[in-house]
Amino acid sequence: MAVTPPSSLQRLHLIAIGGSIMHNLALALHRRGAHVTGSDDEIFEPAKSRLAAAGLLPAEEGWFAEKVTPDLDAVIVGMHARPDNPELLKAQELGLRVYSFPEFIYEASRDKQRVVIGGSHGKTSITSLILHVLRYHGRKFDYAVGAQLEGFDLMVQLTEDAPIIIIEGDEYLSSPIDRRPKFHLYQHHIGVISGISWDHINVFPTEEIYREQFKIFADMTPKAGTLIYDQNDEQVQLVTVPSNPDVNYIGYGPHEHVIRNGKTFLLNKKDEEVPVQVFGEHNLRNISAAKEVCKCLGIKGKDFYEALGSFKGAARRLELVREGEGSVVYKDFAHAPSKLKATATAFKKQYPQRKLVACLELHTFSSLNPQFLPQYAHTFDAPDVAVVYFNPHVLEHKRLPPLPPEAVAQAFQRPNLQVFTDSKLLAEFLHAQNWQGANLLMMSSGTFDGLDLAQLATEVTR
Repeated sequence: MAVTPPSSLQRLHLIAIGGSIMHNLALALHRRGAHVTGSDDEIFEPAKSRLAAAGLLPAEEGWFAEKVTPDLDAVIVGMHARPDNPELLKAQELGLRVYSFPEFIYEASRDKQRVVIGGSHGKTSITSLILHVLRYHGRKFDYAVGAQLEGFDLMVQLTEDAPIIIIEGDEYLSSPIDRRPKFHLYQHHIGVISGISWDHINVFPTEEIYREQFKIFADMTPKAGTLIYDQNDEQVQLVTVPSNPDVNYIGYGPHEHVIRNGKTFLLNKKDEEVPVQVFGEHNLRNISAAKEVCKCLGIKGKDFYEALGSFKGAARRLELVREGEGSVVYKDFAHAPSKLKATATAFKKQYPQRKLVACLELHTFSSLNPQFLPQYAHTFDAPDVAVVYFNPHVLEHKRLPPLPPEAVAQAFQRPNLQVFTDSKLLAEFLHAQNWQGANLLMMSSGTFDGLDLAQLATEVTR
């Protein structure tokens, strides 16, 4: 069957247009000249304002089968929609081409070299590092990344002339009617596995099933393709055994470095010190992975380091909120056990003389699941003061059983762990701390239920 190139698809309807990546795709397609419509039952900021500014915001929230008409070239469905979505059912009834997000990205990049960054943690940072270096050196590229990056106004870019595309390869499901992990659909030429740590328990009920998805990804590396992987990660080693003589396997570890006065310096081949604005062993591994990818794309080592100096990190990934004379406040997207341990340990190592107060919000399905909670044992040992917060209403929304605070404390196996279920009491606790010579680290994929971090950061760094 002949494939219709997405560049010829001019009338597109996006189901669940308000999603983080979906509204960015809508804006990218609109920018390319396509006629874009969409629907969603809830649209939050910043998607709401961004869609409105482009004239793409639906007139009203909800699903409307009449929006799906025979003159559409295709429909793109986001993961937020349900299989019985009336617009999806109408598209299927009309026989329209229905794409998931990863399917569409693949079709749009069939003629490009595809670089896909996979892994339970680090993939956003590695992807953003590569994009930063390529842009610094004026290379043409397309991309799809899961976070807003400084200097990039969209999270998706699709052009006709870029020879390569850099894709953050999420292992979560592709769509409500396609239960394959997203990163299986991109068909990479260069693949990266940054680390494997069981997540998404609602979709992958066992560690073995979760790990198998990465094995499938690794085995999809084509002849003359390249697989770049963290050679120190035991789970990664289980799926990246160099078994195919036609594939180029490249292992990496943390980049050589020194730390002085809270600043990290990389050591290049000449043992020269290269100052960087990110820190922590996990970021040093991310830098190594990005360097290997850039080398495959023709970026020399000295050019990589030159670009790296101005890289500030991906948004919400160990992001500086405010710095004072003797204190700093950072926020981080960390929520999974491996991310929590890596971030908290790195932060304490970077500022060993300062007290570290660290706060984690349990916000995802996995993190709030009693079956998964034991995975957090001893992951929060590094901070001097460790705090865990969760909102019981989120449990109700996710249809999970009540979670007693004492069960959380027991799961972490951390003495003196503070557990809060009321954001006001959490704020009072943090405001009452002695911040002289102390740092604050706030970790969540949520917002701590509206806690005013800017005000708190001002107080901490006085």
